[in-house]
Amino acid sequence: MIDVRFKLAAVICVVSTAVSTGCSTRDPAFESIKSNPSPELMGMAERPVDVERNMAVVGNQNLRMMWSDLGRVWLFDQPSNLSPWNTVSTSGQPN
Repeated sequence: MIDVRFKLAAVICVVSTAVSTGCSTRDPAFESIKSNPSPELMGMAERPVDVERNMAVVGNQNLRMMWSDLGRVWLFDQPSNLSPWNTVSTSGQPN
């Protein structure tokens, strides 16, 4: 009879301890979600990979446009109109 009472008391202690400690602490997953609800997004709708790709494309376009701008600054974008003869554009760019 003592063994049954001892086992019953042990089970009651374990269950009450589990119930009381289970409610007092928060789930660590909740804390990580609460601190950063959208970990995959860097902007409003873009992941870090998308932002880096956009920055690479814009940087590439800006460099290519800079070379075009320099061609216009140094007047290399079209042939001279001072010649009395028509010149053929050999650059491949339309006039």
